[in-house]
Amino acid sequence: MRVGAHVRRDEDPVGAGTELGADLVQLFLTDPQKWDTPGAHPRRDEILASPIDVVVHSPYVINVASLNNRLRMPSRKAVAEHATAAADIGAFGLVVHGGHVRDGEDVSAGIDNWRKLFQRQEDKGGFAVPILVENTAGGDFAMARHLDTIARLWDAVGDYGAGFCLDTCHAWAGGEDLAGLVDRVLAVTGRIDLVHLNNSRDEFDSARDRHANLAEGTIAPEVLAEIARAADAPIVLETPADGMADDIAYLRSGS
Repeated sequence: MRVGAHVRRDEDPVGAGTELGADLVQLFLTDPQKWDTPGAHPRRDEILASPIDVVVHSPYVINVASLNNRLRMPSRKAVAEHATAAADIGAFGLVVHGGHVRDGEDVSAGIDNWRKLFQRQEDKGGFAVPILVENTAGGDFAMARHLDTIARLWDAVGDYGAGFCLDTCHAWAGGEDLAGLVDRVLAVTGRIDLVHLNNSRDEFDSARDRHANLAEGTIAPEVLAEIARAADAPIVLETPADGMADDIAYLRSGS
């Protein structure tokens, strides 16, 4: 099991990962709440030389599914820019949230916007790294909250090589039973490329995305450990920093 962490020290991800004893790290390349264009990472050479693998998380402001041109168009551009910057530091993928349309809008149109993202980029030679679509916690008009909608999304983007990132807190908060979840996801997507293994501070189907350390949330930690084993994919913890080393140790203990 390859276990890693989202590091808050984006300026020194390898140093942060080394301190945690992580096999891989996830980082942002820009402020996740802004539309900044990523530049060359100041520690690019160190990252490329490190045995610690890297995955990049795209900014939260991106919403590829949106029917609003003023949001969708910069979102498409940002995904391509962040994928290129991720490739420059040797990242194995770019995580992008599934996004949503507004209440009352047609979810099918949002799914079609995802298809267009891949279709149009394919004409330009494709993305520089795999795009890993992440399931989300809330919203009745979300592209990736419920498995039935994810199945529809995958019908639209699966043939373009889209990858999937499974977030356990998001699934729990989104109302998906965690028992047997890996098999149900694989039946829909055929793949799990990354797991965000997070406990939740909130109850099942709360639609609230608040992470907790593995032993401290409302999900039984042994359920999370079983998902990590069953998924057979790299693990990234996005849990509170103070308990992250304990979370890594718990997973490696075979519990």
